[in-house]
Amino acid sequence: MEELSNLLKRIAALISVKSIVTLILTIVFAVLTLRGQVSQDFMTIYAVIIAFYFGIQSTKAKSDGE
Repeated sequence: MEELSNLLKRIAALISVKSIVTLILTIVFAVLTLRGQVSQDFMTIYAVIIAFYFGIQSTKAKSDGE
């Protein structure tokens, strides 16, 4: 039962705005990469957003563990 609760919490967390933005950007990045149309500007913006997202997730995980 606890596993189902954890699964539902993870699904709810995925619906957050920053998760949706990160997923959309990742899909766009993949499509542009496959087409060979990734610009340097997009790569920079994408890298900053991904670093921010995972930095926040890491910080949140550390604070939850304490």
